[in-house]
Amino acid sequence: MWPPGEQQQQHAVMAAPPDGEGLVATASVNAVDELTDRVLPLALARKLRRTRSLNAPSPIQQFGPCGRIMKNSAMVMTIQDPASQRLTWYKPPLTVLVIKKVRDVSVLQPFVQLVRWLIQEKNMVVFVEQTVMEDTLLLNNAGFTIVKDKLMTFHDGKDDLTDKIDFIICLGGDGTLLYASLLFQQSVPPVMAFHLGSLGFLTPFEFDNFQEQVTNVLEGHAALTLRSRLRCIIMRKNEDPNKQSKPPTNLLVLNEVVIDRGPSPYLSNIDLFLDGKHITSVQGDGLIVSTPTGSTAYAVAAGASMIHPSVPAIMVTPICPHSLSFRPIVVPAGVELKISVSPDSRNTSWVSFDGRNRQELFHGDSLRVTTSIYPVPSICAQDQISDWFDSLAECLHWNVRKRQKHLDELSDLTHSSSNDTLDSLDHAEQLDS
Repeated sequence: MWPPGEQQQQHAVMAAPPDGEGLVATASVNAVDELTDRVLPLALARKLRRTRSLNAPSPIQQFGPCGRIMKNSAMVMTIQDPASQRLTWYKPPLTVLVIKKVRDVSVLQPFVQLVRWLIQEKNMVVFVEQTVMEDTLLLNNAGFTIVKDKLMTFHDGKDDLTDKIDFIICLGGDGTLLYASLLFQQSVPPVMAFHLGSLGFLTPFEFDNFQEQVTNVLEGHAALTLRSRLRCIIMRKNEDPNKQSKPPTNLLVLNEVVIDRGPSPYLSNIDLFLDGKHITSVQGDGLIVSTPTGSTAYAVAAGASMIHPSVPAIMVTPICPHSLSFRPIVVPAGVELKISVSPDSRNTSWVSFDGRNRQELFHGDSLRVTTSIYPVPSICAQDQISDWFDSLAECLHWNVRKRQKHLDELSDLTHSSSNDTLDSLDHAEQLDS
């Protein structure tokens, strides 16, 4: 079952190209209206039911003269053609959240310039975190004092920003985008990320001409990459749901959820289930369950493949497995993963969500992981393909090597032809001597 409120919509929606090609619907969940042609017994219907399934646009329903997909009332997630994902606003955005990298002096001046421009030129209501207002370097900035009293503030973990923010701008590195994802645990406003940090794999915009770039986005001239997130729920053993002292951990992550052995010297022994079926037991340092966006983070360092963020999938990567044949795998985004500490494990495990909220998993506890219907709509500087491959080349130096020389450039082959033999070359050398 989906958590309450999963059908909420934001001001920003995606539009199809002007010629009407592609799907107009976003990556949303739609109920299949048609009933199955044959009524199955209730027990069998429950047995066949999946959490949800993923289909490409306009999937083929019939295979040959007799075969076809059985229609049922299960929920179906429709995936839009990435090339048609464009941002549009059904009403002008009025509020913007500006997230800046903390403890970085180089970001202060761009932050002041952006905030002043948004307030004075665009007449927008700007939200910032309360800790920003306590930065002594900012308080001594003459440009910041002019707009300080016009800023709206919030406290992380206390104030709910749902339905208050129309647009997000990040100044810094990839961590600012991960923080934006953490703040919005349901629908996320469109995110525009400027590269002012260290790596910048998820921050495609340069700050030099920010006025023109932000204006284009506010006018709806931008491509979107929908970065899927994982919903992670911890189920504690022997806890009565009606008598819980605090609500269970229920978080959306943009990169990955990591289960590891923590401070224990023993191997992790973790059972992995897929849609209720036991797949394998992980013996090693741990396990990484990542989104396509997270496949270029911790997962790729552990030997995983890199997946384009528009691919509907979940990456499962072992950390230093005690088996040479245990390779990373990719599973469909529609499945539910269950991860638990094996009953015969010598130790407990630890779990962290995008590097935060680290906590211990005890024997009998389990972690449920599914794909959330709330992606992070990341605004592209160019388009979905160009941005991703540019990041691979610039940040990870993907497939960078010295180019092989042309034959004409090799000095030791310029005086010989392909018809020369070793005997003829030896004979020539004897004559020269």
